Amino acid sequence: MRKRILTILAVSLFLSTATNFPTSAAPGLSSIERDELQLSYALVTAEFYKKVDAQTLLDGAHDELVLFLKKNGVTKPNVPPLKAVDDSTLNVRALQREVSNVVTLYGTKLGARELTYQAIAGMLLSVKDKYTTFLTPKEFAQLNEGLDGGNFSGVGISIAIDDATKMLRVNEVIPGGPAEKAGVQGGDLIIAIDGKSTKGLGTDDDAKLLRGKEGTVVRITVQRGTAPLPAPIEITRAVIHQPSVYSRMLDGNIGYARLTVFGSTTAAELTQALDRLEAQHAQAYVLDLRDNGGGYLNAAIEVSSKFIPSGPIVSVESRGGSNTQYDAEDTAIPPHPLAVLVNGFTASASEITSGAIQDNGVGELVGEKTYGKGVVQSIHPLPDGSAVKITSARYLTPRGRDINQVGIIPDIITPEPKNSRLGDPANDPQLQSAMTYLRGRIAKLGT
Repeated sequence: MRKRILTILAVSLFLSTATNFPTSAAPGLSSIERDELQLSYALVTAEFYKKVDAQTLLDGAHDELVLFLKKNGVTKPNVPPLKAVDDSTLNVRALQREVSNVVTLYGTKLGARELTYQAIAGMLLSVKDKYTTFLTPKEFAQLNEGLDGGNFSGVGISIAIDDATKMLRVNEVIPGGPAEKAGVQGGDLIIAIDGKSTKGLGTDDDAKLLRGKEGTVVRITVQRGTAPLPAPIEITRAVIHQPSVYSRMLDGNIGYARLTVFGSTTAAELTQALDRLEAQHAQAYVLDLRDNGGGYLNAAIEVSSKFIPSGPIVSVESRGGSNTQYDAEDTAIPPHPLAVLVNGFTASASEITSGAIQDNGVGELVGEKTYGKGVVQSIHPLPDGSAVKITSARYLTPRGRDINQVGIIPDIITPEPKNSRLGDPANDPQLQSAMTYLRGRIAKLGT
């Protein structure tokens, strides 16, 4: 949570100065809309990892307003170009007046808040960085839920459509959840839910059937192996927190942990998973970071620290060349052979962890080249629940590698077939490759 708290504090400081603008500067806007324009301008000017030209920002806001108006039926929008000066305060006032005039002319149909959003989005788009964007309140809420997990009433499994049968397959079972308590296992085929066949249904349809009011019962018909179980399994639904870590023991005492995101609870979830696997006498580990698009910087540091006992994890270089090195946090588990699964969708925080493990020599990367996102974003909430996401720095691996738009090459390159079932040892060549490597390391250590 460290990075996120710092971001919120930064917004509070900017907001305190934003409210100093006189209300007469833009009478067509509310105080919140004026503040958000000023705050967004100040943030992108101060935070973006490259120097930002004031004229570029004003042009971006102007152009996006014009484009939005034309898309909504205004053939000749009355939006004069803005001229930047050396005084940021005057630039912000000019921007506020521009948006206010647009609101006065067209706000009845399009809304002052939406027009303000378009101006902010235009400023962020003008820096031509795909990770620097404006987030509406809905988009910001979805991002937070994706990183921090959401609560829902259900049975506690992750699901996919089985390629062979077109029925529902259980990928993972949440430890301690209702499904695990009822005896559901990873790899089970769910043939029917409350008597309704799952064949041909999408995962969204199946999820709706499995979810329901807390305390209600759902009955699933399960095929385990080649034959259905003799009776349906009854599961009492409960409130589930969407986990970001799924773990289990594989054959040969190899512990497996798949991380779906680097969220606020990921490090704590991984600690619990590793504790369980250590108690089951795991002799080696697979850390699966495939399809993991990243998350919080501090989560990557905390996760990496579980496998790296000491030394650097990542260096973050901000505008002007200032460099901050983050070291391991002295929370590592006892050393074991380690394989990290990566693919083309392993990105951002996942690459920080992958690069740190590779550079520190504590594990082997297995799979395909990673995505190549070597920049860091700061997310700043705005007063109405929207937010601006700004690329504020780039990062380097412990050996000083800049992996942006380059990616990380695995130590053991293994392709990922289209019909691969990630996490299923029988149908996942990359996992098979990792397990073969680990078995060899275990055997070598045993001699």
